[in-house]
Amino acid sequence: MLATQQESGRKMRQWLAIASMSLAFAGGVLPAAQAQVATAQPSAALPDFTEIVARTEGSVVNIRTTETVAVRPSGFGPGGGSDPYEMFRWFFGPEFSPPGAPGAPGPQRRGETPQQPQERTVPRGVGSGFAISADGYILTNNHVVDGANEIFVTMTDGTEFNAEVVGTDPRTDIALLKVDAKDLTPLPIGDSHQLKKGQWVLAIGSPFGLDSTVTAGIISAINRETGDYLPFIQTDVAVNPGNSGGPLLNLAGQVVGVNSQIVSRSGGFMGISLAIPIDEAMRVVEQLKEHGKVTRGRIGVQIGEVSDEVAKAIGLGKARGAMVSHVEKGGPAASAGVMPGDVITSFNGTDIKQWADLPRIVGETKPDTAATLEVWRKGKAVKLKVTVGEMPSEATQTAQREGPVAEPEKTDVLGLAVADVPEQARKELGIKGGVQVRDVRAPANAAGLQPGDIILTVGDTDITDAKQFAKVVSGLDASSKAALLVLSDGQTRWVLVQPKAK
Repeated sequence: MLATQQESGRKMRQWLAIASMSLAFAGGVLPAAQAQVATAQPSAALPDFTEIVARTEGSVVNIRTTETVAVRPSGFGPGGGSDPYEMFRWFFGPEFSPPGAPGAPGPQRRGETPQQPQERTVPRGVGSGFAISADGYILTNNHVVDGANEIFVTMTDGTEFNAEVVGTDPRTDIALLKVDAKDLTPLPIGDSHQLKKGQWVLAIGSPFGLDSTVTAGIISAINRETGDYLPFIQTDVAVNPGNSGGPLLNLAGQVVGVNSQIVSRSGGFMGISLAIPIDEAMRVVEQLKEHGKVTRGRIGVQIGEVSDEVAKAIGLGKARGAMVSHVEKGGPAASAGVMPGDVITSFNGTDIKQWADLPRIVGETKPDTAATLEVWRKGKAVKLKVTVGEMPSEATQTAQREGPVAEPEKTDVLGLAVADVPEQARKELGIKGGVQVRDVRAPANAAGLQPGDIILTVGDTDITDAKQFAKVVSGLDASSKAALLVLSDGQTRWVLVQPKAK
C-alpha cells in the first residue's frame, strides 16, 4: 500500500515538472508570436471627412422644381361643391354633361358661368447640384430639371434663387443652370482619369429632400459602360432619389463625378450608384456655356460588339473594335469606303478596345475634322480617311426588309437555299452582290438565319451570285464554323454556322 502511494507521488512530481516546462516554453515563445501577428496587421486608419465636408458643403445646392398641370373643376355654379358626374367624365371625357346637369346643352341657368379649364402649379421633384463658378453657374442632371416650369436653387444658408436653364444635354444627362449671384464658392474640379478602384469618395446632396446629406464609400468600378457617351464611375456610396446632380468628391475635396443614377430593384439604394465622370461633364458644360447646346461628331455607321468567336473566325485574333452592321448611304463613312462587316479597330490613332468606345471618341471630335480610320477587312488592316460629320439633334433611322420567297427547296451543307438578289433590291440596299436566303434549315436556322436575309460574304470571299455561293459553300471545311456576313433588316452582322459533314 505504501509502495503504491510512493509510486503515485513520483508520477505526480514528473507530471508537474513537465507541466512547468511547458508553461515556461509557452511563456517565452507565444507572446513573441503574438507580437509578430500584431505587427502584421494594417495600421492605416479610416479617413476623416469632416474637413472636406466643411470646405465643400456650402457649394452644394438643393434644387426643387415645379410644373403646371391641368385639373378638373371641383364644382359647378356659384355654390361649388363636388361633381356627381365625375365618374362619367373619366369614361366619356371632360366635356360630358348629362341632360339637365349644370353646363349641359340647352338654356343656361341664371347665375351660372361656363366652366373653364383650370391649371395649377404643383411640386415636381427634388434634386441636387453644385456651383462651378462664382458668378452663378450651377451644374446638375438633365433629368432633375427636364420638363420643369420653375426651378428653385436653395443654398445651405437658406438663400433661394430662381434659376434659368442655360442648356441641357440629354445624352449625357447634364444640365447647366444660372442664378443671379456673384459670390458663390465654386467646387474645385478634379481629374476623373486618375480614379482607381478602392479609392475613398463621398457624396453630398439632398436624398429624399434632406439637404446637405453626406454619404461615403469607395469606387467599385471605373468606365462602367451603360450608354453611348458615358463611361460611368461605379461606387458603393449611398445615393438615393434627390442625390441626382450632386457632386462626387475625392479626399482632396475635388469633384470627380456628378451623381446620376442608382442600380436598384426597389427604387432606393442597394449598394450600387453611378456617377458621370467630371471630365465628360465639363466638356459638355463648355459647349453649353458657349452655344447653349452640344455639338457632336458622327461618321454614319451602326455598330455592334465583336465576340471572341467571331474575332477568331475572321482572323482578328481577339475580341476588339466595333463591327459595322450598317453604313448610312451618303454619310461620312460611306464616302470614306467603310463597308458593312468591317471592324473599326482605331480612330485617329486611338485604339477601339470595345465597341462602345467608338461613339464616344467620334462624338468628342469636332465636325468637319479629317480623321483616319483603321478597319479589319478580309484578314488584313485597311486605313481609310474620313471627314467627321455633325450629329443631328434627333437621329432617325429606318430599315426595310426585302420580302422572302418561302418555298421548300433543296438546301446545302449550311442548311440554306438561296437565290440571286433582284437588281432593284441591290440598288435600294446599296450592295453589288450577295444572295438572298429563300429557305432555312439546320444548322443555319439554329444560328438565327431567316428567309429574306442577304448573305454578302463567306469568310474572306465576297458573294456575287447564287452560283458562286454554291461553289464557295461546297468547299467549306466541316470541322470549323463558317463566318457569314448577313444583311438583315438594314443591319449587317457576322453569323457563325457549323457546316454539315458531306
